[in-house]
Amino acid sequence: MRRMSSLIHLIFVLFAAPFAAAQEATSIAPQDWVLAHIDVETTGLDPAFHEMVDMGAIYTDLQGRELGRFHIRILPTHPERLDPGAKAVNGFDPVIWRATGAVEEPEAVRQFLAFHGRAAQSRAVLLTAYNSWFDHAFLSALLAEHGQSWRGLFHYHVLDVPSMAWGLGIRDLRGAGVAARLGLPAETSVPLDHTGLTGALFNVDVYRALVAAQAEAQAEAQAEAQAEAKPRLDGVAIKPELAR
Repeated sequence: MRRMSSLIHLIFVLFAAPFAAAQEATSIAPQDWVLAHIDVETTGLDPAFHEMVDMGAIYTDLQGRELGRFHIRILPTHPERLDPGAKAVNGFDPVIWRATGAVEEPEAVRQFLAFHGRAAQSRAVLLTAYNSWFDHAFLSALLAEHGQSWRGLFHYHVLDVPSMAWGLGIRDLRGAGVAARLGLPAETSVPLDHTGLTGALFNVDVYRALVAAQAEAQAEAQAEAQAEAKPRLDGVAIKPELAR
């Protein structure tokens, strides 16, 4: 029932948030934005049934300069709901989690809120993730279940890393595929090494590479435009009086 109420809250946030958000975004100066690169590991794919077991976050400015990082392992309320596919990805095991300092959900929320406050410092924060609906849905459900509002922490809009790559012509949605196109190593696939923090670090690396690729493309386009606008004298006869 608690998970269902969290899902209802999530739906409300998604569809009943203020429609003035776009207008609000245009009034925020670039230096007042913070990107929250967040990655979560879970017991499955359904945020109304499964739970977070690991979370990593790296907050940056728009250029990708790091402002702070956060990592925590979480003991889910229902570990018996673990999906075999999820375990193959993140290696979740209650015994290992307890031995490595995992905390209960309320404490995880408390620590994350404290980190968010330090790193954001009242600036506008955009949740930025790889396949952002997934991380957004699980984080929203966790916060709502413990009396917190996702909209109280983040801007109405979110940024999706593979969508940014797609916009630059990288027609691959897989993390490893996008990384290869950008000359980056793929995130580790070793289950117990594959954490929310390694995911957040990977996302930041991809974001920085995309920012650099966009800047390079803009510089090339500008150079081409200048070259086309430059007067061409090749093959044009010069008047004798101008040659004196």
